[in-house]
Amino acid sequence: MSEDVPFPPERIEQYRRDGLWTGETLGDALRRAARAHPDRAALITVDTRLTHAELDELSESFAAGLLATTPLRTGDRVMFQLGNEAETVVAYYGCVKAGIVPVCTLPQHGEREIGQLAEHTGARGHLVQADFRHRDLVGLGTRLQRAVAGLETLIVVRGSAPGAAHAYDAILAAGRSPQARAALAAVTVDPRALVVLQLSGGTTGLPKVAPRRHEEYVYNARVWAQALDLTEQTVLLHPLPIMHNAGIAAALQPAHLVGGACVIAPSGDPGPVLELIARERVSVLPVVPPAVAIRMLEHPQARHTDLSSVARFVIGGQRPSVDLIERLERELGIRALQMFGMAEGMFLYTPPDAPERARLHTVGTPVSPADEVRVLDVAGEDEVPDGTIGELACRGPYTIPGYYRAAQHNAATFTADGFYRTGDLVTRHVLDGRPYYAIDGRIKDVINRGAEKIHAEEVEELLVRHPDVRNAALVAMPDPVLGERICAYLVLADDAATPTVASTSAFLLDQGLAKFKLPERIEVVAAFPLTNVGKVSKKDLRADVHKKIEMEGVGS
Repeated sequence: MSEDVPFPPERIEQYRRDGLWTGETLGDALRRAARAHPDRAALITVDTRLTHAELDELSESFAAGLLATTPLRTGDRVMFQLGNEAETVVAYYGCVKAGIVPVCTLPQHGEREIGQLAEHTGARGHLVQADFRHRDLVGLGTRLQRAVAGLETLIVVRGSAPGAAHAYDAILAAGRSPQARAALAAVTVDPRALVVLQLSGGTTGLPKVAPRRHEEYVYNARVWAQALDLTEQTVLLHPLPIMHNAGIAAALQPAHLVGGACVIAPSGDPGPVLELIARERVSVLPVVPPAVAIRMLEHPQARHTDLSSVARFVIGGQRPSVDLIERLERELGIRALQMFGMAEGMFLYTPPDAPERARLHTVGTPVSPADEVRVLDVAGEDEVPDGTIGELACRGPYTIPGYYRAAQHNAATFTADGFYRTGDLVTRHVLDGRPYYAIDGRIKDVINRGAEKIHAEEVEELLVRHPDVRNAALVAMPDPVLGERICAYLVLADDAATPTVASTSAFLLDQGLAKFKLPERIEVVAAFPLTNVGKVSKKDLRADVHKKIEMEGVGS
């Protein structure tokens, strides 16, 4: 089985000839930026402030310490389960500099998910945060060490390391020795090699894994920084998990490669976000989900907070309503722009000079002149005319040519000439001679709950393990804040008691499912509606729960 799909040689040659790819690794690009801006602020959290020089020194020490004190070596994969802390960024950059490949999971992922992803990626290491709220990640990591072959190195951050586990602080200390630094200096990293493995939205059990490479990931960050007009004066804030592709490719790396500062909020809660904006004079919020924007609008402190420093407020994750954009401007004085991005690469963005119709009704235009976009007939590979709904397909200098270890899926998802079929329904509108794209829905069976994507089949497979459940179907139900929430339709065994949301959640948590994937409504039916080819008609189920929610609103 092929693990990785490389970029075709002719495209590599083209991107280098055009100066898009420069042969530089991400680690070297970060080192160069730190030397150019040593004393400027680089990383700000609620309890830490680091300059570029300090962040560079810490990440160099962590890189050297990893190689000196653990079995991990260049090319190995490591699972990340760390929150929005300064140590997360230090560890991430340290791995990048050592040529060790982070697998960008979340602290909220369950034991089952982490175990399966570790096996899929061949991970040899696992970083966990000891003090992450309401979770025993050290215990989880210890169990997985025993359960997953090859997952031999457990690294504990922000807490004590049990048994044979490695402590973050000890790794840092070891990495400061001249011998460890000399060994790190001798490491060679290929700019075409993997830099991270990002989780992607998908339709089957676990998310597909998007392999990102040093050279193209550097370009992704630089072209996004250019689109947002980032400079060394920029103070950028990210309110969601920093290890998401949005956190890394649209916030952390773009800010640091230009010498700017990245402020990491502990969560998307509007109170702390508003406080950080005012305290740090934040100028750019590059990917704000509609849920966070709505909560900011509705927070009692919003109208008393000085937001005058904000020059770029970019809403991403799903298409927000026109009303939300207009309210942000009218009530908070924020002029919002829209974007659409994916772990696979492509970024679309409505630039400040876009026509008002584009700003309000589309997610923008590609950020790179080398991005190639097609709108394809859903049933084939023919392009549809402008103004017609079709499937978004893309190719370019920072869009992956294939998923990791997914040959069968790649054959169905990428065209013969390398265009990635995203599963998103779009319409292309040409305004003033420039293409803009409106998101019209999704082909894929994915529920978009705020900024998190829940893969229906994964939850369904676990639900039918319940002895009282004969069949299960997960669908999205509308929500004014998150866009979508999760409704589970169940067909029960004879004489089974009707389950509650609480009892269903307890069962799924015991199966190792992450909390953010739990159903928030249960509907029991005698049988599922079927399509004309005998498949469950989720369209009818979505319409059913939509109607019930409307009726409940009328009756309340």
